[in-house]
Amino acid sequence: MSLHSVFAEIHPDWYRQAGMAGHDGGIDGDLLRHACDSALGRRMLARWLMRDIGGEVFAPRPDGAIAAAVVRWPRPQLAALSRDLGALAFAPAIRAEVRREPVRQLKRALGNSYLLALDKQVWDGRSEPATVKQLQAELTTSLAAGQDDAVLHGLLERRGRSELHAWVVQHDPALAEWLTLQYPREARLQAHLPEQQVLFLHDHHLARARAS
Repeated sequence: MSLHSVFAEIHPDWYRQAGMAGHDGGIDGDLLRHACDSALGRRMLARWLMRDIGGEVFAPRPDGAIAAAVVRWPRPQLAALSRDLGALAFAPAIRAEVRREPVRQLKRALGNSYLLALDKQVWDGRSEPATVKQLQAELTTSLAAGQDDAVLHGLLERRGRSELHAWVVQHDPALAEWLTLQYPREARLQAHLPEQQVLFLHDHHLARARAS
């Protein structure tokens, strides 16, 4: 992956805000394209982003290589991992849902992630009562009549990103930055999955990608 490709994968929200003190309009689209196409422009963008998110992804390396986390975790793979983590994090609420239509929607929307949420060998689902109550309320809202699967996907992926970020910020700072840059700026939710379960899914997705 080239550095140009790395910048192309970053969510536009970061370009509207990064380094734009005193300016509300963000970076003009044509200017951004020119910046991404030049070495000087990419260095300037990297400095702006490093100020906001840290220096692991864009830190200069003697061999000029791209950070390993960027190469290992393209957007589709990160989204798949986040959705699985979100499904597992919502396991207490998913297991408690027994109504026919919501269960049908969960099975359709989640696919294999639904079975993951039900698997007590992966995680027993023990959480604080207040956390379980909040998860149930959020899931019920997303399963309301008329909502399409995208709403449920969004709920799980956002939860999964927070669970993943809480772990990688301690164990893989470059991945924490890369995950952050892939999506608009968002407040992190309080993570509640045990570290062992996050590590299990992280390693599972990484191994599957390497085997493909």
